[in-house]
Amino acid sequence: MGRKHDFDYIVIGSGPAGKAAALTLAKSKKKIAIVESEKFGGSALNTRDVPYSVCLDFSHTYSSLFSYPELRGQDIQYNFPTIVAHSEHISSIVGGGSTKEFEDAGITCIAGPANFLDGNTIAVGSKKYTSDNFILATGSKLKANEISGLESVSFFTPATAIKIRRLPKAVLVVGGGASGCEIAEYFAELGAKVLIMERSEHLLPREDKEVGDIISEYLTKELGVMVLPNCKVVALEQDNVSKRVVFSTNHTEKQVRVDSIVLATGSQPIVDYGLENAGVKYKNSGILVNKLFQTSAKNIYAIGDAIGASDTSIERAEYEGTILASNLLHHTKNIVNYNGFARTVNTYPEIAVVGMNEYDLLKRDHKCKRAVVKLEETLPGQINRVNGFVKLLADGKNCNIIGATIVAPNASSLIGELAIAVRHRLTALEIASTPHIANNYSIAIKLAAKQLLNKK
Repeated sequence: MGRKHDFDYIVIGSGPAGKAAALTLAKSKKKIAIVESEKFGGSALNTRDVPYSVCLDFSHTYSSLFSYPELRGQDIQYNFPTIVAHSEHISSIVGGGSTKEFEDAGITCIAGPANFLDGNTIAVGSKKYTSDNFILATGSKLKANEISGLESVSFFTPATAIKIRRLPKAVLVVGGGASGCEIAEYFAELGAKVLIMERSEHLLPREDKEVGDIISEYLTKELGVMVLPNCKVVALEQDNVSKRVVFSTNHTEKQVRVDSIVLATGSQPIVDYGLENAGVKYKNSGILVNKLFQTSAKNIYAIGDAIGASDTSIERAEYEGTILASNLLHHTKNIVNYNGFARTVNTYPEIAVVGMNEYDLLKRDHKCKRAVVKLEETLPGQINRVNGFVKLLADGKNCNIIGATIVAPNASSLIGELAIAVRHRLTALEIASTPHIANNYSIAIKLAAKQLLNKK
């Protein structure tokens, strides 16, 4: 009996979610294809996580040199194009733009944008491909619908901003979320004049206010960044001299001129590739799926940014892709467990959050125990003079850890034990009774856990 379709599964999108799904499916004897409209590896390897990490690591290191009294006043220079070239080199080393890992696994790689013709057929360029099943891992794109004039003004996104090869003199960053704060620090640490606008009352509005306050203080006092909260950018204009930004604040419209603009206004799922032809229901907020990632079309599934998740990360996307593929192969119905997945912001100091924060609790009208230890209360904080804190939230009579926020150097490394605590409902006593290194910032976690135990 011949094969009805070209493939058993076609995965659209080769980022972390699509890659994990495709490679898991490839372990079977199924015939798999993966389609990528841009560079294989997706934004994580090519434009976002990997190059971001390389560039931000350099800017943080370069800026930190001048915190040492012995180096102040020294003429320490860098070559800006070399930074960008190095980030691109690292991306290629880890597989950005390469199809090798897929091909070695027996997966057919198809380059180009896909469009559904019906529930079993896609077109990529002039060719058509059919499949029994599809997995949509198409990611997201810039969300800037409320700003007029975008079509007539040249601007950067955080992903493209780190690829320019000349440091701009004056940069406006529109949006004070995670990406906005990261890119603002990047340019400011390298010597550019930076202005950042955020429509909410504080930077990093997804996090508790004191988190945004610390980053705002660092940006303004240490890097000279002008931070403007409660500002909504309305329009962009451009002439031969510079770019003009029209924004509203306190019900008043104002203007500012800059050399470069970076739009860090958030993202929205990519859904414009003929989903209606395949009977897949979606909204602007993402493709609609059930708990098993199945769309309204029974043979089509969606994962990652495509479904509009609020807290996206490489590890979360890979987890979804692996769980989905495993369910499909073994005919199981395992439900994803998102407890313990942390979100991070690669600023200085770094930010890591796992579980709930007080912002979440306020929305749910949920009460709990709270403990905060400032880094200045610890030995390493006193040595390094770093402004930050560890906050723990606990619930129930057993004082189970339900959330944690860390603002500290290497917060993404410190959050690991608290991710375990949130996922496995460990208690404050279990954290407090675990040995911690005294001259490491992790000691603040132990002190916060002890503080929780002393609360009635």
